[in-house]
Amino acid sequence: MGKTLVTGAMGQLGSELREIAGNDRKWIFTDILPEKGVLQLDICDEGRVREFMEEHDVDLIINCAAYTNVDKAESDKELSARLNAEGPKVLARCVRERDAALVHISTDYVFDGKRKRGAYRESDPCRPQSVYGATKRQGELAIRRSRCRGVIIRTAWLYSTYGNNFVKTMIRLGSEKSEIGVVADQIGTPTYARELAKAILTIIPQIGEHRGEIYHYTDEGSCSWFDFAALIMIYCGLDCKVNPLTTEEYPTAARRPAYSLLDKSKIREEFGVETPWWSISLKECLLKMGRPVPRHL
Repeated sequence: MGKTLVTGAMGQLGSELREIAGNDRKWIFTDILPEKGVLQLDICDEGRVREFMEEHDVDLIINCAAYTNVDKAESDKELSARLNAEGPKVLARCVRERDAALVHISTDYVFDGKRKRGAYRESDPCRPQSVYGATKRQGELAIRRSRCRGVIIRTAWLYSTYGNNFVKTMIRLGSEKSEIGVVADQIGTPTYARELAKAILTIIPQIGEHRGEIYHYTDEGSCSWFDFAALIMIYCGLDCKVNPLTTEEYPTAARRPAYSLLDKSKIREEFGVETPWWSISLKECLLKMGRPVPRHL
């Protein structure tokens, strides 16, 4: 049995996987800008990736590396394409050569958000509306064309105790301001990165001969960014009023899907993955941050 390589290990999901793995020597963690316990690896450098996999006897890659600054990607198209499209293509090629396996993380932003009935299924047409969404879709297609063993997992609205995210931003703003405005006409599902990490661990032993199959994973339920922010304030006991805004009232460089609820039935049925309710996951994350939610809430 070879080792598991986690790329993008300094990000939210990568950090959760690092914590879960602990001191297990079967796990190796890399990033483009590493810190203690994390090695340096550029996923776009095919020669180095090939050497790294050989040197460390890697038989599974969990690719958490990505360009995730959605708005900045609109003006930084080259780097976004390099990390989100070319990088996965390189990893898929190297994985195929070794008959290893790849778990690749993608996004709900591959959809245009105009579907009005029911959650998006894996087979629904992709119509990304942003550079970020388009480059992530290109990465998906490159992996599928490679026919390497592995799976693609689309997720959404990721947050964690690690890194910068919406939950931490709302806690900071709620502590500093008496009121804020948050978009109320974009609907999706918040996802605690730790739950996604646990889902990945459930899937890994079952990958078998899956070759680029796409699955959806988020926590369960749906809300708007406004709903999400309001509940964070309530759970944290912050006296900050949250006002609903329309997308037009809060313009951004990149267009976001107005509706990006993902159907998780496929991943539950095929792999037995659990999808906890989003508000329960939020409580768990806040507790880990040292902000326990009152028992009556």
